[in-house]
Amino acid sequence: MSQAGVISGQVQHGFLDFNERPLLVFWETTRACLLACKHCRASAMAQPPPGELTPEQGQALIAQVAAFGKPYPILVLTGGDVLMRPDAYELATVASSLGIPTCMSPSVTPMLTPSAVGRLAETGIKAVSISLDGAEARTHEGIRGIAGHLERTLEGIRWLVGAGLRVQVNTTVMSSNVEELADIAALVANLGAHMWEVFFLVGVGRGAQLAELDPAANEEVCHFLFDASRHGFVVRTVEAPFFRRVAGWRRAREETIGRPETLEEVRAAFGLGDTYARLRARLDELLGTGRRRAAAHTVSTRDGKGVVFVAHDGEVYPAGFLPLGLGNVKERSLVEIYRDSPVLRQIRAGAFSGRCGVCSYSDLCGGSRARAFASSGDPLGEDPGCPYHPVD
Repeated sequence: MSQAGVISGQVQHGFLDFNERPLLVFWETTRACLLACKHCRASAMAQPPPGELTPEQGQALIAQVAAFGKPYPILVLTGGDVLMRPDAYELATVASSLGIPTCMSPSVTPMLTPSAVGRLAETGIKAVSISLDGAEARTHEGIRGIAGHLERTLEGIRWLVGAGLRVQVNTTVMSSNVEELADIAALVANLGAHMWEVFFLVGVGRGAQLAELDPAANEEVCHFLFDASRHGFVVRTVEAPFFRRVAGWRRAREETIGRPETLEEVRAAFGLGDTYARLRARLDELLGTGRRRAAAHTVSTRDGKGVVFVAHDGEVYPAGFLPLGLGNVKERSLVEIYRDSPVLRQIRAGAFSGRCGVCSYSDLCGGSRARAFASSGDPLGEDPGCPYHPVD
């Protein structure tokens, strides 16, 4: 699963009205995948299920994305494994030829070869994302379920970087791999990837069997990710919009101080615990003290606001982790569904309950709508993964 943050920084966000158009359209082109990852949102399978969009319907969907008008949304062709679709390269070429910024998210399987990488580059796509969920083989391969998969993943990233493609590394953070985040950050930097996108686990699909971080750990990881973004790659989070609040706090303090803060200064200023201390110390050990300006992605999108997801069968959802159907592109235009859905209108208006409803960061952050829905059944409820309590 990919996000297109690796190129979204090239789009001017200031004049985008997220009531009119999304920044990101994710299309789950297929649920077929040769992997069976433990945290898979899609519960992917070896063969595509009945009802996935035909090649003709897929191209019609691409035309619907173009119908939002310029600047076009970024189209992310994901899965499952997008390379399992026989028309994957054609779809990418069609979208790119229309001027739609297009990204692809292939799985690391025998289908991802140097030849396939060359074909990807020829389609005109802007970026490719690859998933890396551990720095150690036992961790990454324990999640992916394939022996030798870590080295194949690193090799695939090298091929993509070598082909001149912009490369994004996706990592799903959970209790079982949180201690390896600094080592993953070092791999991202040393491999020459352009962006690190960190998914904060939401218990949907197969991921319902895995352990999310608690709110305090989420906060500490966000501070670590801000530090990591000083090392030559952009950091973006998924289902952790509270990262933007943390980044805002850190930037404000550092503008006052005039320099990046040390581990001890950050801990003292924000009351952070041992998880942050271990990750920051390991990051400093591997990559040195980051002196670059933090490249933390903080555009105020969220599930349903600037983001929309189209499933393999054409059903539209606010996001891939939020299984709340809004309509089907086989029956209604994606433009109409996105603009007119009552649920999306409420999400974009920030009509939240609980802490999210009274928080001064409700527009910048707004909480994970997917996590709120998973925990309470209410897509407008508060995000239980955020520890911040607004001042009354």
